[in-house]
Amino acid sequence: MRVFPQPATEDIQLTEVLHALSDPARLEVVTRLAVERELTCRGVGDEIGLHKSTMSHHYRVLRESGVVSSRQEGRQKFMTLRRDDLDARFPGLLDSILGATL
Repeated sequence: MRVFPQPATEDIQLTEVLHALSDPARLEVVTRLAVERELTCRGVGDEIGLHKSTMSHHYRVLRESGVVSSRQEGRQKFMTLRRDDLDARFPGLLDSILGATL
């Protein structure tokens, strides 16, 4: 299993999180992850309808900002929302953002 680099909880920066969530496609990914426990990168990309390379960029921005965690098993890549880490760092932020999108 391959784990991708991501910031530690204490290193997550508010400006990076807000930047990551400012894009509609990335916000859609996070909204879907808030409902599902874990999603495959390919499945989300197919549902959103963006090109694979574009979705790879969005996944990287989300991961490097600390919003999601990614791991690889074989050829499949999985994402999970780092809700606990975000709530510990910025209490109520994620709920406020998700509440505004639903």
